[in-house]
Amino acid sequence: MKTNFWHGKKVLITGGHGFLGKHVISCLGRKGKTAELFVFHKREFDLRIESDVKKLFRHCGKIDFVIHLAGDVGGIGYNRKLPGDVFYNNLMMNTLLMEYSKLNGTGKFVGIGTVCSYPKLASIPFKEEDLWSGYPEETNASYGLAKKMMLVQGQAYRKQFNFNAIHLLMINLYGPGDNFDVENSHVISGLIRKFDEAKLKGFKEVTAWGTGKATREFLYVEDAAEAIIAAAERYDKPEPVNIGSGIEISIRDLADLIAELSGFSGNIKWDSSKPDGQPRRRLDVYSAEREFGFRAKTSLEEGLEKTIEWYRKKKGGE
Repeated sequence: MKTNFWHGKKVLITGGHGFLGKHVISCLGRKGKTAELFVFHKREFDLRIESDVKKLFRHCGKIDFVIHLAGDVGGIGYNRKLPGDVFYNNLMMNTLLMEYSKLNGTGKFVGIGTVCSYPKLASIPFKEEDLWSGYPEETNASYGLAKKMMLVQGQAYRKQFNFNAIHLLMINLYGPGDNFDVENSHVISGLIRKFDEAKLKGFKEVTAWGTGKATREFLYVEDAAEAIIAAAERYDKPEPVNIGSGIEISIRDLADLIAELSGFSGNIKWDSSKPDGQPRRRLDVYSAEREFGFRAKTSLEEGLEKTIEWYRKKKGGE
């Protein structure tokens, strides 16, 4: 890999002020990259509105890379409550951004997809070629299908316009900077907050959603950022690529681990009236290693410890 790959490149990063975006920018900085970055707040340019997207590209000029991280995303509760918003917002952002990337001669479009695009009952581990073998799990379908259309658009544009769009199927992320909001956090950040508050307030019991039987795979956000940069540098094919750790854990075991690391010794009550979501999730991560040398480095326990530490420092105002 050339050490000066990014030197002088103009890179537009959507969602650059978000959870994953901040880590992608830091990753570029840590490696001594010297790209010219364009990062904006959504109040400046709303990617759901065509006139704003047009203005964005006029502002940036000719772009070498678009790394599209922006999305309307939350946990199961958020997706169940606002499925129409989630579908529309993601579909419009993805479609308009890729169209104007193509119109403005962008060199490469890096689209971030999601494990939610996979069929509900896909064989374990999920392989990229099984992406179209069924309908996604219902609570996440609006998000997963909107993201899936970005893959279709990229492949269509490649065929007709020779547009270099790649698609990375991202597993559930966690880590410092995650969203810990009660209403729309994901499972790890939500559990960290619950156990931390329970410990501080002396609660003897914490309620968690579902039965705890569902399994998930998680990827530490810094590893995810490394994968995105590696793919941007080295991958140029139309087929989607899974990005994950390849390690599966049940939500019940995950909750026990977070409780232990948080210092909460009380009881965990499972509210089975709430949905489990997809029964199992684990990706086949061979393609990412073969195609651009990515393999997750951070163990789940190490990543959770770092995330809990970050959350407590942030909460304490340090």
